[in-house]
Amino acid sequence: MKISRTEDLRLDCQYCPVRHRAICAASDDSEFATLNDIKFYKSIPAGQAVARRGERLNVVASIVSGVATLSKTTVDGRMQITGMLLPSDFIGRPGRDTCEHDISAVTDLTLCCFRRRPFEDLIECAPAIRRRLLDIAFDELDAARHWMLLLGCLTAREKIVSFLMLVLRRSTLPEDVDQPVQIDLPLSREATASYLGLTIETVSRQMSRLRKEGLIELETARRVIIPDTSRLEAELENAD
Repeated sequence: MKISRTEDLRLDCQYCPVRHRAICAASDDSEFATLNDIKFYKSIPAGQAVARRGERLNVVASIVSGVATLSKTTVDGRMQITGMLLPSDFIGRPGRDTCEHDISAVTDLTLCCFRRRPFEDLIECAPAIRRRLLDIAFDELDAARHWMLLLGCLTAREKIVSFLMLVLRRSTLPEDVDQPVQIDLPLSREATASYLGLTIETVSRQMSRLRKEGLIELETARRVIIPDTSRLEAELENAD
């Protein structure tokens, strides 16, 4: 990931929308000030590659806004989406200088970037950042295990509901969760099908069934209203 500094993009960290769960979430004033000194921002338009598999990574970054996908391509040219990166997710691994996946911007991205070497030097003396990196690693492990369950054991309906709940949990929810909640799906139907190991037709059919049963409302192809989150979540009780 060879990212050049975007000089005209500025964001005051105290107003950062993901600070409470990003890499700096648990930092004290000293660590936070050091991070603030070495950061820079980068905007990446939708459809552009963030990094290619095997490419040398000279930066690590937190996603401030937007959505990216992780994918791998098989030897016969088939592409499989293996994960989503949402706001506050971390790109790159300290101590590892190459990328293990193709990373692509699904929507316009804003990244909070740190040059890899200065960041690696910082975490040697920044326990809060090390702990946060460990938390992120465990969260990714849990997500990978859930993804294995999703692909291997869940029905098509359960996969769609699980995907909706994932997006819901990473969205900003109203205080009263019994009220209808609106979410914008980060992936197209085609990308959702790839991510869930389904066909586009199956994704569309299952979404239509959920709509007919009143579990969701489709305002547009990507904008979904969930009238009752507890009712939708109940669809996964037996699966979990």
